[in-house]
Amino acid sequence: MANIHSQKKRILRAERERLENRRYTSTIKTYFRRLEATVAEGGDEAKADAEHRELVQTIDKAVKRGAIHRNTGSRKKSRAARVRTGQPAA
Repeated sequence: MANIHSQKKRILRAERERLENRRYTSTIKTYFRRLEATVAEGGDEAKADAEHRELVQTIDKAVKRGAIHRNTGSRKKSRAARVRTGQPAA
């Protein structure tokens, strides 16, 4: 542990930020799995649309907050759109 007061504060802040970033990434993975499951069962189009919308919103928030890089966010949104339309992954 650091001896300097400002470094102690910085360590605590970095840990808080790391946990927030982990929350975003974990939530994105969860929504992606939900979207895949909804599309796989082939049922309700409205439910799949709602899942896709929720996933894209979460990705956009994570990019805006800096939890994930914008290119990563774009890649995940593109992948989600392919899953949504039923196209095979390239």
